[in-house]
Formats: sequence, C-alpha cells, structure tokens
Amino acid sequence: MKALEGVKILDMTHVQSGPTCTQLLAWFGADVIKVERPGVGDATRKQLVDVPGADSLYFTMLNHNKRSVTVNTKTERGKKILTRLIEECDVMVENFAPGALDRMGFSWENIQKINPRMIYASVKGFGPGDYSDCKVYENVAQCAGGSASTTGHLGDVPMVTGAQIGDSGTGLHLALGIVTALFHREHSGKGQRVECAMQDGVLNLCRVKLRDQQRLKAGPLKEYSQFSENILFGEATPRAGNDSGGGQPGRILKCKGWEKDPDAYTYFITQAAVWKNICDVIGKPEWKEDSEWATPEVRLPKLNEMFDAIEAWTMTKTKFEVMEICNPLNIPVGPILSMKELSEDENLRKTGTVVEVDHPERGKYLTVGNPIKLSDSPSEVVRSPLLGEHTDEILKDVIGLSDDEIAAAKEEGAV
Repeated sequence: MKALEGVKILDMTHVQSGPTCTQLLAWFGADVIKVERPGVGDATRKQLVDVPGADSLYFTMLNHNKRSVTVNTKTERGKKILTRLIEECDVMVENFAPGALDRMGFSWENIQKINPRMIYASVKGFGPGDYSDCKVYENVAQCAGGSASTTGHLGDVPMVTGAQIGDSGTGLHLALGIVTALFHREHSGKGQRVECAMQDGVLNLCRVKLRDQQRLKAGPLKEYSQFSENILFGEATPRAGNDSGGGQPGRILKCKGWEKDPDAYTYFITQAAVWKNICDVIGKPEWKEDSEWATPEVRLPKLNEMFDAIEAWTMTKTKFEVMEICNPLNIPVGPILSMKELSEDENLRKTGTVVEVDHPERGKYLTVGNPIKLSDSPSEVVRSPLLGEHTDEILKDVIGLSDDEIAAAKEEGAV
C-alpha cells in the first residue's frame, strides 16, 4: 500500500513551487487532481519547449503521477464543479497571487463551510507584513531570504544558486506541513490552513548563515578564508566563496584535467580528527607534529597556504581518484559532478533517484525520482498528464456527474 493512498489532493498550483509539493505527495500515493484552465493549462506546459507540439520538460518533470481535469471557474457550472471537488477532496493546494481565490468566491472561510475537514495549503512569496502582496519568483526569494547575500566571493556581486531553494525548497516545506496537518486531522477531525512563504523557506535553508551573523558579535569568523587573509569583517555575514559552512575548513580544489574539464574539481574538508591522515596523503608528514600546523587553531590563519599544498596533490589525481584514496582514510571529499555525469550514473538509476520516463508526445526523457525512500511504501514515477486527460473520469468518479452532465459542462465551456 502506498503511504498516502486514499488521500485526495485538489492541486490548483502552477509553475514550480506548488507542483513540487503536490508531485511529492503524488509519489507517495495521493490521488493528485490537477485543475487547469481549458485549452491553456499550466503555463509551464509551453515554456522552454524543446520538442515541438509536446509539453515541456519544465512541466513534465514537476507533474508526474497526477491526473489533469480542466475547469473554467469563471462559469457558474465551473464553480459548482470546483465546489463539488472541494467537498470530495482532503487537501487543496494553491499558489495564486494574493486574493485570487477570494475573488473567485473560494476564500478560506467559504472553503471551511464547504468542507470543514479540508486542509488548505498555500505558497506565498512573503509572510504577513509590508511585502505580503508582492509577487515572488525563484531568484527574488533567494535574494529576500538571505541566500544571495551570502553566496559568491568576497568583494564580488551577490549570487543566486542553481538549486531551486526558493520554489522547490518551499514546495518541500509545504508538503511536510500538509502531511502534518493530515496527521493532526486524524485526532481533531478538523482541517486547517497551511502556509509557506518563500522568503521563510529560503531563510530556513540558510540558518547556518544566521548562526554566523550572531557569532560575529564575538569576533571574526575564523574558519572563513578572509580571516586568514587579514580582511576585516563587516556587520553582516559575508560572502564566503566555497568555504565550508560547518566549522571545518573546506574548499573546492583543482584536480587532474582541470585545464580542459570545467568540472575536474573536488571538495576537500580538513577535518581536525583526520589531520594526520591528510598530512600523509599530501606528502607533508612533518606537519603532523609541527607546532605551526598540528592544531586547528594554528592552521586557521594559514588556510591559503594549507589548501595550496593540498591542491598541489589533488592536481595529480582525478576527482574520482581523490575520492578513492581519501574515503578509506575518513577524509571528507566529494567530486564536483556535472549534470551529464549525474544523468549517466548507474547507481542513481538503480535507486530510482534518476528515472527514465516515456511520454506519448515527447518520447523518453530523464527526470528525478522521489528522493525520500520508505521501506514499506515503494514509490514509482508515472508520466505527467496531458491537458485535461482525466477530465471525464474525474467528473464521473470523484464528483459523480452523469454522461449528460459532463456533455452539458463541455458545451457550456465549463470544462
């Protein structure tokens, strides 16, 4: 049995943050009913199209395991259909602009009247406050949530990250909130609102930088490279390049072939407990007992010199050879893997982390699978739905419309 089997999700989300959330729930077995505008659908269906006439990868990779129903909520019959869906579903998820559902007549208060057990989940850009009505996109969330100000190199412009921590990160937070509210409903019998602001989600993922902001009051952040370079710290957590955020100095270092391969690099952490192993590996055994190098405290002012010595060794090895040598010695390292390398990784395919899916319009493509593995509730990836593909079966099976009523709804443009 799937973990969320029997749970019905009314998915009124679009683009990335909401669909990330509902796809995760669908992977765990929830029946996710994606509500889309007739003839239009989710905007991402036709964004960044790479196969003419087919849904884009942007859409397909965010909407697996769902059913699609088209509903025109601007018509009276369409509003009645949506009302019936609210009555039958357990969770309603939306990421509309503030006030959009209220204007349709589906405020939280009205939804509670229609279905007191309904869990109503929303993604917003900002929480209550001065910016609550502002629209937010991925990079805006990264900037407003603190990520960009702490990403990049000291003295350079702030940088956003390729990881979609604003959209997909908030979607993951929202999924946890929904599952928590479902659990609570088992005891209380009542639904409740679940809200995730993208700014809040990004800040949660940047908590170590908020930690460092407070540590600044006690003095310079000694594990940051700028300390060893005698650069004064300002009032805010600085950009730290590729320094480790965990308290153990770490950097990205060149490996053999870096001149031609842009990803021939490794991440190398100089964990105190294995310092002697590091010294042996890089050919500096004299550093093990040298009072100038033997302790973390004395090494911190000399990070550049230390990592230069380590890099002189890593440049003689491929990034995979570095991993093969260091891992048995408990030295924390990790190769910089490109998207090409990840897409071809056999281990990721065996675990279902990378999955090949067949689509009727675009053929086979790669996507990510469920990153969360449950021992007794297997998860599979099913292709995304075509626009309105399941309209008839949802109207018939979920809300009980007859064939004549479905035909009438189509004639009136309600579906």
